[in-house]
Amino acid sequence: MTGPNRLERRGAQRFEVHQPLAVHFDGRTVPGFIQNLSGRGIFFYAETALPEGAVVELTFTMPSEITLAENMPVRCRGRVLRSAAPMIGNLPASQAHSGQRTGIAVRLDSYEYLPTDKLVSQFVRVSAASAAAGASGLAPR
Repeated sequence: MTGPNRLERRGAQRFEVHQPLAVHFDGRTVPGFIQNLSGRGIFFYAETALPEGAVVELTFTMPSEITLAENMPVRCRGRVLRSAAPMIGNLPASQAHSGQRTGIAVRLDSYEYLPTDKLVSQFVRVSAASAAAGASGLAPR
């Protein structure tokens, strides 16, 4: 269903965020570009397809609108929920043109902020319970 009466099934507020990120998986790192994110997930584009269920690590700068402070580097770990190559006519873009980007949705399992004075901080579990308690850090406050 589309339009103003569309039922929203997401459990967390989604933020439009248009910025680069690095996708680490299977010993490789590829660039990507974030479209939106929430306390439980992220949707981005990359120049590679990822299999459903793949474990990925994402690094990017969390914008101040979400941290309610300053922009902060963050590293997230999650699992690919879906990966869909764009279509061009009746052909997948991967067959029609090289360099096309694939839309990838990832459920976030954990994350860590990477403040400039520390290289590594403790991972925080992202779950429905912790999000309800405000512990996830990604959920809007």
